[in-house]
Amino acid sequence: MADTARHPENRYGNRPTMKDVAARAGVGLKTVSRVVNGEPGVTPDTERRVREAIEILGFRRNDSARVLRKGRTATVGLVLEDLADPFYGPLSRAVEEVARAHGALLINGSSAEDPEREQELALALCARRVDGLIVIPSGDDHRYLEPEIRAGVATVFVDRPAGRIDADAVLSDSYGGARDGVAHLIAHGHRRIGFIGDRPRIHTSAERLRGYRAAMEDAGLPVRDEWVSLGSTDPGRVSTAVRELLTAPEPVTALFAGNNRVTVTVVRALADHPRPVALVGFDDIELADLLGVTVIAQDAAALGRTAAERLFRRLDGADEAPARVVLGTTLLARGSGETPPAA
Repeated sequence: MADTARHPENRYGNRPTMKDVAARAGVGLKTVSRVVNGEPGVTPDTERRVREAIEILGFRRNDSARVLRKGRTATVGLVLEDLADPFYGPLSRAVEEVARAHGALLINGSSAEDPEREQELALALCARRVDGLIVIPSGDDHRYLEPEIRAGVATVFVDRPAGRIDADAVLSDSYGGARDGVAHLIAHGHRRIGFIGDRPRIHTSAERLRGYRAAMEDAGLPVRDEWVSLGSTDPGRVSTAVRELLTAPEPVTALFAGNNRVTVTVVRALADHPRPVALVGFDDIELADLLGVTVIAQDAAALGRTAAERLFRRLDGADEAPARVVLGTTLLARGSGETPPAA
């Protein structure tokens, strides 16, 4: 027969409590609390019995309840766009490192670029009494967070600003980076440059398109409607855009890709193209240095670190107006952006 006393059945929602420990050890609840929290006033023999009961039952202290009694959850929520996107790996890690340095736990989740899911996730984290939120927004209306912010939940937006509320934001210079990337293509002789970007409602996509248009205007070059393709980052959609831009009556000689996922698909599409086509992508991609892909690189780790540090300044009592912090980008010339127009 199984030893059910030593190995109690383990079901979700049926965790052993301090009451269970007290009953097994034959002591009062306060005595168990003193042992669990390392407080004095317990004899060695009683402490031994309590610890044996803890081990047999598999009891674990409920730290969330403990810190709630102190008025702090010691927890920070991070709402990402897509956990699978390589861009968010270093950003999330940087946030986690800052949180850990402040003795806080990080809980993250993905909105999957769905504004409703973002709202549900952010409010669920608030309902669990997080101290602060770092949000990479999918939507453009964040008034749903106003009651939480008024209630004391420190909130910082990263990569994209909040919509319709005044809140801290830490961003990359999407406009300036795109402008530099397109100017780089122009400096290498290109006059017909195509832009393939994400959905136009997304702040970063709109800013990068604005930078593209500004660089073309600076050089006195026209921008034809057929040279701009905006939409999802689905590989099928992007591949079709590449094909249309390169087979038009006056095909483009260079492409600017609006983010890392677009760039990956463009690189694959160009692999089978019969003539050289210059390419600059916004965001670095894995193996870009080996593939010779010129990019406008953001420092994702710096974005996460700066956002987290600003959040913890708020949690430490900093009383200052919300600010927008913009971090610079870096052009990494590796070959694809330096390809001249085909003769």
